[in-house]
Amino acid sequence: MEFEPLGMGNEVIEFDMMGLGDDAIDIEHTIDDDEDRLVENSYGSIGGSIGGGTGELYIPDGDTNLEPCEGMEFESEEAAKAFYNSYARRVGFSTRVSMSRRSRRDGAIIQRSFVCAKEGFRVEKEKLGHNARVKRPRAETRVGCRAMVVVKIQDSGRWVVSGFVREHNHELVPPDKVHCLRSHRHVSGSAKSLIDTLQGAGIGPSGIMSALIKEYGGISNIGFTERDCRNYMRSSRQRTLGGDTQILLDYLRQKQLENPAFFYAVQGDEDQCMSNIFWADPKARTNYAYFGDTVTFDTTYRSNRYRLPFAPFTGVNHHGQPVLFGCALLINESEASFVWLFRTWIEAMSGQPPVSITTDHDRVIRLAVTEILPETRHRFCKWHIFKESQEKLSPVLSEHLNFEAELHKCVNVSESTEEFESCWLSLIDRCGLRENEWLQTIYADRRQWVPVYLRDTFFAEMSITQQSDSMNSYFDGYINASTTLQLFVKQYEKALESRYEKEVKADYDTLNAAPVLKTPSPMEKQAAAAYTKKLFMKFQEELVETLTFLATKVEDEEAFTTYQVAKFEENHKVYFVKLNAREVKATCSCQMFEFSGLLCRHILTVFRVTNVLTLPSLYILKRWTRNAKSGVMLEERANDLLNNSRESLTVRYNNLRHEALKYVDEGVKTVEIYNVAMDALREAASKVAVANNKGGRITDRDHLSRRSHPNDTGRLHQSGSEGPLSQDEQDRKIQKLTRQLERAQRKCEVYRGNLLSVLKDIEQQKLQLTVKVQSIKLGMKD
Repeated sequence: MEFEPLGMGNEVIEFDMMGLGDDAIDIEHTIDDDEDRLVENSYGSIGGSIGGGTGELYIPDGDTNLEPCEGMEFESEEAAKAFYNSYARRVGFSTRVSMSRRSRRDGAIIQRSFVCAKEGFRVEKEKLGHNARVKRPRAETRVGCRAMVVVKIQDSGRWVVSGFVREHNHELVPPDKVHCLRSHRHVSGSAKSLIDTLQGAGIGPSGIMSALIKEYGGISNIGFTERDCRNYMRSSRQRTLGGDTQILLDYLRQKQLENPAFFYAVQGDEDQCMSNIFWADPKARTNYAYFGDTVTFDTTYRSNRYRLPFAPFTGVNHHGQPVLFGCALLINESEASFVWLFRTWIEAMSGQPPVSITTDHDRVIRLAVTEILPETRHRFCKWHIFKESQEKLSPVLSEHLNFEAELHKCVNVSESTEEFESCWLSLIDRCGLRENEWLQTIYADRRQWVPVYLRDTFFAEMSITQQSDSMNSYFDGYINASTTLQLFVKQYEKALESRYEKEVKADYDTLNAAPVLKTPSPMEKQAAAAYTKKLFMKFQEELVETLTFLATKVEDEEAFTTYQVAKFEENHKVYFVKLNAREVKATCSCQMFEFSGLLCRHILTVFRVTNVLTLPSLYILKRWTRNAKSGVMLEERANDLLNNSRESLTVRYNNLRHEALKYVDEGVKTVEIYNVAMDALREAASKVAVANNKGGRITDRDHLSRRSHPNDTGRLHQSGSEGPLSQDEQDRKIQKLTRQLERAQRKCEVYRGNLLSVLKDIEQQKLQLTVKVQSIKLGMKD
């Protein structure tokens, strides 16, 4: 019986293993298959009992004419391998190459053994050797199964089955799950083409898998998993970017040499190849110290506008403008890569997590955020979900023309969770979409993207229903679908300069253009002096609206008084404000202050009717004021970023590697230069050893000898002495001066803190006096 090669193309790892026999050379190689090391058995014969497992034999069902048998011939070794793998797919197990034998005469392979993937046993952890590190516990997958087929080459050049073991010692996989087995997972040529097309259109791995499932009629017909899809996309990006990544790395190294506060890190994948890159310039790190309370992780490169695998961390400054907190070049989008990215970003931001973070609606990103930022409120971008709905609900939108508008209204207009739940169920039932899987998914995640569930957390947005395109606004006009990585480096600089100029312009407008007041309220004048121009305009809008609202006392308790606030002649839409008159604290059912950091018109209405003329200081968030980026504390925090970066392990490693590579490049040119370089490295190694013996400390004498000219040491002498000091006297003198300098610095810090406190009190008293004077003037007019 003859069989032609089948187009399986499975990507199992092949290795040779020790075999028996006197007419062949047996070569054994170690293998790390899926991070599991195996103890491979050597077979003297194919027969024998089935060892390991449960002791129960599992015999495959099916047509015996379609299974291997002794004497069966194949045109080639690949044909035999493909046939056995095809048989394994029908039966329900995975295969791999286990053993090979080579000819002593010419080294050609003369025998192959294809086995069940559960053959062999995993080595115990203590046997791994070389201090091997286990990344995470893995389930036991090797049970000593003996199912296998052995093929030998004949003089005719054909391969013949010389042995076959049919029985397994483990349960077989049912047909609907066989596509998850490793030897049957293969990204076909047609699937690669479709993935490339969808990836070029900016669709992520989850969206691509959904399209493939629909195209192939089910996940079991695709032939690979989402993880395989992500791996292929990563390889495709690496091929596309090619050497351009080196341009980016050179740029980052140069920036760090110019300023040690510039932070960057590179992640290596399992093959020690470059995977992802993250960087943050000093200004980005300083901005985070001021405005890092809420963050957006921007993945809009997946959209049609961005083909570059680039994702910035952004926030909002005191003018409501986007600010940068760092950037990432994403080649690998696995969970481990996102975990590395978020951990590295937090390290660059001095270990301070944000209050909230907004990301794309992605399962892998959610897992990474949950692991690295467990205390941070995670929100999915509503804009992305609405955009995704146009694709996922295309047939629904064609049939129900008003569905999209009603969906937006349900999400954005609902004032309470009960109202949203009622509106959602009514809409879904009316359109008969209870069984729609995508709608079920986003409904299950509603607490992470529907505004009514998120109002108790700060996101720096001016209203609950705000629909902004902020997630892709920072680099608008600088990156498009045709931007290469080489061009991006230049455009990145231009974008930073442009954003900085806009911030400076907003600062200038705030300081030099007095806003027009619309009411005689002292509160309005106070806000005009405190807030930036844009934030004051928003506050002014809320304040003016209070003139159309009425507040009615509905409950008076010992600590709080509850008011019902509604617009004139619109009593059907009411809000409830609780006021503590003694402490001048208020909360509103709309939760605008918690969400945006600005007081709502409802609380301002209650302040008006209770004669609260000025804003309590706790309701003026410094991050929205003119002085958001001033103050000693923030300046010290910014200086700490510089000091921390200099001590950063990543920075030190990158600097040492960069300097060492210079010697490598120069030192290999000639034997003489090589010898000189080796002597220099040995001398450096001895100095490092001395420093290690001293606990990593370099004495003042070492610093002096390195920074000063040898002849300059004689210049250090005591006042009035005739000759130079001895080395020990110099060290003692330097230590004494150092202690005096430290004491002076501590005193300066105390004086500086006291001065800051006095200035703050003066500023507060000045503001209170201004408000009182204004109140007296208003009283005299009345």
